[in-house]
Amino acid sequence: QVHLVESGGGLVQAGGSLRLSCAASGSIFSVNVMGWYRQAPGKQRELVAIMHSGGSTNYADSVKGRSTISRDNAKNTVSLQMNSLKPEDTAVYYCYVYTITAPRVYWGQGTQVTVSS
Repeated sequence: QVHLVESGGGLVQAGGSLRLSCAASGSIFSVNVMGWYRQAPGKQRELVAIMHSGGSTNYADSVKGRSTISRDNAKNTVSLQMNSLKPEDTAVYYCYVYTITAPRVYWGQGTQVTVSS
């Protein structure tokens, strides 16, 4: 059974920082992409940042320059350092894993990030 365990969420004041971490464990192989999506109330889930196994990254424009994604391929972990947080960053953040083998897409349970002004 595959588990994506997220940590690091919480409440932070605007301008502060958080570091989100995710560890994938269980019967998961051939991991290609790891990263983070988020969903704010009343909005669609959106990409925050992802990293491919080769090291290439993709950031949402809204977090570019404020966030850094890192990954340990051997341990199947991914982290997101978020600085200069804004109230609009408030959302549930989901760890995301894409594998070459089926079923390909895995989601974490989600961790709440709340940024107060």
